[in-house]
Amino acid sequence: MISDPEMPAIELGPREEVAVGKPSRRGTVGVVVAGAALVTVVNLTAAVYLYRGINDLRSVEARLEQLGQFEQRISARLDTVNNGFQSRFEKLDDQLQAKFSEVNGGIARLGQSRPSAADEPMASAPEPAATSTETEPSAFAENTADPGSVEMPPKRAAPPAPNPAYQRIQQADGKVYYRKIN
Repeated sequence: MISDPEMPAIELGPREEVAVGKPSRRGTVGVVVAGAALVTVVNLTAAVYLYRGINDLRSVEARLEQLGQFEQRISARLDTVNNGFQSRFEKLDDQLQAKFSEVNGGIARLGQSRPSAADEPMASAPEPAATSTETEPSAFAENTADPGSVEMPPKRAAPPAPNPAYQRIQQADGKVYYRKIN
């Protein structure tokens, strides 16, 4: 230590009171303790809410797993119902195709059948002509103009007359229906 003899000595006297701008130790400790208590309360509150949030998240995850199982059960039932409907539609389609085949076969048989002895009573009843026969003679007359190219138009077979047990009904649009007379 270096001392200078010319320097006045510092006297230690009674302490002066603390200046106004400088806080005391007791106040500083109180502020620090209050701040620590506030931070602790905030942390505890956040921990409680975080714990509740985690529990809610776990319950939601459990319900989502149940929802996945529920979805699988619903999907399986829908597949069962869909397969039932599909098989029913296929069965109806097969039945419909069989009926169409039956109808087409019946139409083909009617087109191929010739009048037999049972149909002769139908042939004896006269049927009013629905078409004009004027085109046949004029076509024949045109073809007879050139004797080298004489072609006879094919003769149409007279349609069989209806059975007297049926009534012929012709509508305005030209469709002909037969109704059985009782």
